[in-house]
Amino acid sequence: MVKQKNDRFRDFLSEQNHTWKLSADNYRGLDLVEEKLFHFDGFIIKVQFNPERMRSSTAKVDQGSIAARKCFLCHENRPEVQNSRNLPHDFLLLVNPFPIFKTHFTIPSIHHVPQRLAGNLEAMFTIARQMEGFQLFYNGPECGASAPDHLHFQAGETGFLPVESEFLSLRQNTDTLIFRSATTKIWAIDHYLRKMISIETESQEQGIQLIEEILSRFGEIQPGKVEPMVNLLCTFKEGKWILHLFPRKLHRPTQYFAEGNDQLLISPASVDLGGVFITPRREDFEKITASDIAGIFDQVTIDENVLRKLKETVKNYRSI
Repeated sequence: MVKQKNDRFRDFLSEQNHTWKLSADNYRGLDLVEEKLFHFDGFIIKVQFNPERMRSSTAKVDQGSIAARKCFLCHENRPEVQNSRNLPHDFLLLVNPFPIFKTHFTIPSIHHVPQRLAGNLEAMFTIARQMEGFQLFYNGPECGASAPDHLHFQAGETGFLPVESEFLSLRQNTDTLIFRSATTKIWAIDHYLRKMISIETESQEQGIQLIEEILSRFGEIQPGKVEPMVNLLCTFKEGKWILHLFPRKLHRPTQYFAEGNDQLLISPASVDLGGVFITPRREDFEKITASDIAGIFDQVTIDENVLRKLKETVKNYRSI
């Protein structure tokens, strides 16, 4: 059944690539993408050399730059050859012409509204269920979204991000389980280079409530932000949603702004936090080290003190 559901999405990709040369060329180009692995204590980070992702990695997301360009997710500004399929809650399915995954979609709202999780979690849960076999991901407006002015998710096939399989062993540590109800479990993962809060739930209602509680508390810790800085992964499998929430404190690391040989043009977002670092320049792919990866995660993700506060929020939660 899941395979049949997946087939209609992959068929859409094939149909689109049959008529859209740019997209077809870039998906064929994935066969030439290079990759190497870095091994840490019980987990890995993949580093991918993918030059077609330069546009996303270097996207200017300041207010002036956004105001000066047309929104590439709005219908009137998309290429005529780019088709769409309807999804629930006024979202569309678009083929992403600059892929990371073998099957990579962008899922924009039909409305030109800012990138926000608030008020859109039900849509995310619903779409994830409909797209079983795919990983939905959300990049916050200040931590990876290349179109922070237009609400959107993305999706790629499951099995690509290391976090999916590593979570199965990470959650075996009983010290990481911080919440349990009849339908929901939550883990707070600390020793993973980045801090991660993972939710497994059979209840859409309770899942949404808990994420809202976490975001509300995190918003108090980050006053003045349009939205607490988060990246989020969401899948639906065997009647359960599995979500990985990555709280952030910084958009881009110092290496991004460095000059000369000290520069690493890496702008971490959900895919990177899921365990696949994207390097659009060959020189960065060749010179990046395990120490660089650890340092970048340390700069952009929260520290133990903030994670402790978020854990307390979850532990004190009572279902409404």
